[in-house]
Amino acid sequence: MPVSNQQVSAHPFLKGLYDDGYFPDRVVDRGKEILLRLCARIESRPPADLAALYVLTQAATEEFNDLQTAFEEADSEIETVAREEIAKDFRFVAHAYGFPDADVEDLIATRDW
Repeated sequence: MPVSNQQVSAHPFLKGLYDDGYFPDRVVDRGKEILLRLCARIESRPPADLAALYVLTQAATEEFNDLQTAFEEADSEIETVAREEIAKDFRFVAHAYGFPDADVEDLIATRDW
């Protein structure tokens, strides 16, 4: 399901990772897909409150946890630059869907990167 939020559709997810040769595009593409699936989930069943949003974002964070192996297999990793870029895009998603008060640490609370 493509996202209908125009702000999201135009957003260059994980741009900093695409711009850095240390992060392989094929793996970053998978991260972008995680974020777009998160957006599609939010659009299909809009969360009623922050707690409901956090359930969705933390599930997407678990998918990023699983993606760590793919980064490692490509001689890369989710390190400081990647962590900040991923967190920034989770924050963007929350704001784009009307949750400007979302705490980024709560959005990605289940991370192990």
